Amino acid sequence: MIRLAALQFRAQALVAGIGLVVLAIVLAVTGPHLVHLYDATVAACGAGGDCASARSAFLQTDHALRLALSVLMVVVPGLIGLFWGAPLVAREFETGTYRLAWTQVHHSRWLVVELGLVGLASMAVAGLMSLMVTWWASPIDSAKHAIYASFEQRNLVPIGYAVAAFALGVLIGVLVRRVIPAILLTLVGFVALQLLFLNFVRPNLLPPSHQTTAITRESAMKGDWSYGSSTGLLGTSGPSTLIPPPPAIRNAWVYSTRLVDRSGAPLTPSALAQACPLLGAGSSGSGGGAGIGGGETRVRSTNGAALEDCVTKIGATYHELVTYQPARHYWPLQWTELAIYLALAVGLGGCGVWAVRRRLA
Repeated sequence: MIRLAALQFRAQALVAGIGLVVLAIVLAVTGPHLVHLYDATVAACGAGGDCASARSAFLQTDHALRLALSVLMVVVPGLIGLFWGAPLVAREFETGTYRLAWTQVHHSRWLVVELGLVGLASMAVAGLMSLMVTWWASPIDSAKHAIYASFEQRNLVPIGYAVAAFALGVLIGVLVRRVIPAILLTLVGFVALQLLFLNFVRPNLLPPSHQTTAITRESAMKGDWSYGSSTGLLGTSGPSTLIPPPPAIRNAWVYSTRLVDRSGAPLTPSALAQACPLLGAGSSGSGGGAGIGGGETRVRSTNGAALEDCVTKIGATYHELVTYQPARHYWPLQWTELAIYLALAVGLGGCGVWAVRRRLA
């Protein structure tokens, strides 16, 4: 039965193998140059050099390839679900071949073998691809000091995404029993799952850390303080307030940066207006934003001294509170998210087997 399943899967395996070989060649050709350039510029800038300029120049290297690899790491797990998972059982039902095939082999055993074989192949493809891309991009990640920015595209979690997408596609194919609708529904389901996990599950997997910073006249003068409001997918929302500069925490995933008083109460619009009545007068937008679907609309007062005076006044009562995941939580989050997706894949696969048995009972 394993040999039969492998024969049925040989075309997909061949395409995946060719893709991995091509990717390996491209990364092997360009990767050593990237490492050498990092060592010669960013790593060698030292205390006396302009490391910010060196990093900025280095991060422009192979920009098109970096973008292509980012898209690849996001798209491939979904493609596995669409074209390996969704048609696996749906095609049997749609063409009616299950009536003959499953009289020769017990349907539950057949589906378990298929799930195991193709599921392991999904994990292998995603794992090898992630391993190569993580190695190639390691100098870039080191220069950016933002390891969470590419969390979904590195190390372990792409393995979980691929096998979960595959299992989701199989289950939807069993329920829908039509290939094209199963593919479309798998796409919608996988995107919804990713968004749900990104916005509601991952931020709550581990308790975040907090850092407080006093607000002084010196920080008001040298920091990139702004006055504006938050923005989201639906546009600008909420009243305007003081926006502190991004916190200088290496490799941190920052949840929020707020101004709070000693009791933890946030700075309110009324308190800001009372302390700085002239802050919003004659303001102009200057862009800005951070993160996917969110950020700030930064508005710089035409009177820079007014903004500095306001920050100094607010600093007498309030301080900056940063909520973030530190770099030391990166690997625990990777392992935890992988475990959740593997458990989800097992659950979805079990539901698929149960649905087939019920269908043919």
